Amino acid sequence: MPDGVTFFIIEGLASLGEKKIIFFVILLLGYITILGGNSMIIFVALTDPKLNSPMYFFLYNLSFVDIVYTTTTIPQMLAGFLTDMNTISYPGCFFQMYFFVQLAVTGRSMLTVMAYDRYVAICNPLRYTAIMTRPVRLLLITGAWSFGTCCTLPAISMSLLRSYCGPNVVKHGWCDPSSVRRLVCGDTSVDGVVSFSSALFALLTTGVLILTSYVLIGVSILKMGVAQRLKAFGTCAAHLTVVFISYSSASFVYISYRVGNFSPEVRIIVSVLYAALTPFLNPMIYSLRNKELRESIIRTLGRFRPSAVLPRKDINTVS
Repeated sequence: MPDGVTFFIIEGLASLGEKKIIFFVILLLGYITILGGNSMIIFVALTDPKLNSPMYFFLYNLSFVDIVYTTTTIPQMLAGFLTDMNTISYPGCFFQMYFFVQLAVTGRSMLTVMAYDRYVAICNPLRYTAIMTRPVRLLLITGAWSFGTCCTLPAISMSLLRSYCGPNVVKHGWCDPSSVRRLVCGDTSVDGVVSFSSALFALLTTGVLILTSYVLIGVSILKMGVAQRLKAFGTCAAHLTVVFISYSSASFVYISYRVGNFSPEVRIIVSVLYAALTPFLNPMIYSLRNKELRESIIRTLGRFRPSAVLPRKDINTVS
């Protein structure tokens, strides 16, 4: 329960003054693109019978995670650009903190599941359908969500049980764990170790599993002919690109936080770019790299295109 503090003030980019409107427009357009692109993937994957393979099942689950992940923070930031004081309740702050971290880990768990799916498809193509049954797919998705929860609960629970006597200004764009931790009345060294250990465990576990899958895929590809190699690489290209962007951006943010001596405004902008970059690029990468998905999106958009109005001929007109 709160001890003295009943709400938090999200400082965000308030110091930018009138320049805030520029960032508001950029962030709003980016958020609309994230919602539109990922919603389109979910829609076509659920409605197009040609996209009924396990790969698209995992893809639309990843798109769902990306939508919810960005929705936990970006609307709060957008509201902050339009108000003089951006506040959030005490429970709301920790709910936001939990879901932001949990969904970040779950997103990487989804990428791990998708790497395993590609491993089965390439290394065991004849048994792919028998292995990737619907119960197995649901089990893998449940495991991804459960892993995100297990990695998140210890650190967030410790933060929730701490005393906050003031000040209550969070120097970030949302309730970021490290920023809120600075407001605790007391020693938070244990909290920092638990938070860092949980994040490191999540990144290393998912990273090693993805790397292992692709090492086994690489060994299998080396035994194939040229045509088969190109086809196998084509099925992995989009996922590999997303994995590279996700983990390289996470590494960049971590290094910049630990080593770089940046102003709070720069740190917030870097954090926003990190949080929004992968969800923003995912639909574009998969649409460009995946012919089936691209064609399905074109067909879907074509169904909603207004039909051309042809001139009517009055057959009763007597010349």
